Amino acid sequence: MNAKQRDELKGLLLALHSELTEKAPARIEPNRTDDARIGGDEDEQPLNEMMQAIASNRNRNQEGVLARVLKALAKLRDDPDSFGDCEECGDEVPLGRLRAMPYAELCVTCQGGKDAPKGRATRRKLTDYT
Repeated sequence: MNAKQRDELKGLLLALHSELTEKAPARIEPNRTDDARIGGDEDEQPLNEMMQAIASNRNRNQEGVLARVLKALAKLRDDPDSFGDCEECGDEVPLGRLRAMPYAELCVTCQGGKDAPKGRATRRKLTDYT
């Protein structure tokens, strides 16, 4: 990877960092503000709880991405020659993958091996339900 490509990826990382740090955490206000109020819609509370769980997961995911962005920026600063190398096998991560996810730590092959389900069958066809 050359210096121009590293500068491009650094710009993407800085933009992503700015976007993630400027966003306020997602928050869903509870629809039940006191124990006495139950409300007329029985579907309201489960829906609200689901929305709170989604917001919580989104916040947790954003924190994870931000940590990976900070790690990538530190790597660019401290060891720019190894930036873009897979942390598992050492091969160069394709530039297209880094443009899509400038904080990617693994190449597609290593990431696929890490994400593959272990010890359980995978569906081969749409009709396989195992």
